[in-house]
Amino acid sequence: MTSDPYGVARCGWAGDTPVYQAYHDTEWGVPERDSRTLWEKLILDGFQAGLSWITILKKRDNFRRAFAGFDPDVIAGWGEDDITRLLADPGIVRHRGKIAATIANARAWQRIEAQQGFATFLWDYVDGVPLQPHRATLAHVPAQTALSQHMSKDLKAAGFTFCGPTITYAVMQACGLVNDHVVTCHCHDPLTKA
Repeated sequence: MTSDPYGVARCGWAGDTPVYQAYHDTEWGVPERDSRTLWEKLILDGFQAGLSWITILKKRDNFRRAFAGFDPDVIAGWGEDDITRLLADPGIVRHRGKIAATIANARAWQRIEAQQGFATFLWDYVDGVPLQPHRATLAHVPAQTALSQHMSKDLKAAGFTFCGPTITYAVMQACGLVNDHVVTCHCHDPLTKA
């Protein structure tokens, strides 16, 4: 648990970096139901693999610029020239596998979006209602769950990559499918009632 100079209690991972605290306070755990925004968060969490989230968060605007505002319909049409362009962009994480996966994942997103909607696909795992586990401390927050393992398996079957169960659980947390703010955090109760 951390708090700022004004005594605002937050989940300990929010630290004392203003951009991180703002993300924690206004985005993380807030139920997100927009298909494109959910896809963006899945892609960014895939880029985070092996890195810290603060690294990705600080580069998020650069990612949005480089990846056409995370428009999967645009990115689905990209190819090797775009991979080469992105590998030369110092504002993002330059990892060939993750960039290629983003293009493949855009195509997979299109298929799911056309069939049922990507937001519906993800929210069906929690029956459309955020899970409320009431974690007492960060030590009680898992890195993955049976549900995130199931989601990961289904995403991979649909053609997604860089979507292991730890990544899918991070997406569930970030997008409010599960309220993993600890009970002493100022965000916990409002999101429990949302």
